[in-house]
Amino acid sequence: MSSSVHRGIGMTSQRTRERLIQRLREEGIRSQAVLDVVRNTPRHIFVDEALASRAYEDTALPIGQGQTISQPYIVARMTELLLENGAMETVLEIGTGSGYQTAILSRLVRRVYSVERIKLLQQLARGRFQELQLRNIRLHHRDGGMGLPEYAPFDGILVTAAPEGIPRALVDQLKVGGRMILPIGQRSEQVLVRVTRTQGGYDKEILEQVAFVPLLGGTL
Repeated sequence: MSSSVHRGIGMTSQRTRERLIQRLREEGIRSQAVLDVVRNTPRHIFVDEALASRAYEDTALPIGQGQTISQPYIVARMTELLLENGAMETVLEIGTGSGYQTAILSRLVRRVYSVERIKLLQQLARGRFQELQLRNIRLHHRDGGMGLPEYAPFDGILVTAAPEGIPRALVDQLKVGGRMILPIGQRSEQVLVRVTRTQGGYDKEILEQVAFVPLLGGTL
């Protein structure tokens, strides 16, 4: 898709974007910083051209390879929860996917390390980051459940697919006091959880019901 098409959709969608921001406010998103970044991030470039007209609906959309781009509410909610106690230097994202959540994070933290197991999705996301001139994202193609121990510890971790339980390997990559936001559970019943690393282990807080694709092992 050419940049002129991007600009065209972007210009005609300004009112649509404002409607989305209003809806996110009504659904309880309070962080003005997060709302501003969502408003200014062109979600239509993260979806297939055929779905671009739906990019600013508050809904998940397919991105191929059996994966989805999360609904804007979930992206905003997880970002707000991650950054609730203030700015973070380094954040690990498990599941780059379309790159939309990564792009939102990159405008709010100093550096994002993002892991994706599907090479094609990673390549498409890389192109979008280059187009948006986002230079503080480091991409890695590997099994997300292992994290990136060589770059740990992280101030925060955000997981965009659901393991059945809390992966201890990821908890161990948090700084003490750091937090991880992730969905856990079976596909039929999942909850969003906030995990805070402590000196002796971690604290867990269950937040709300969600629906994510499962966190799978291996690479493609």
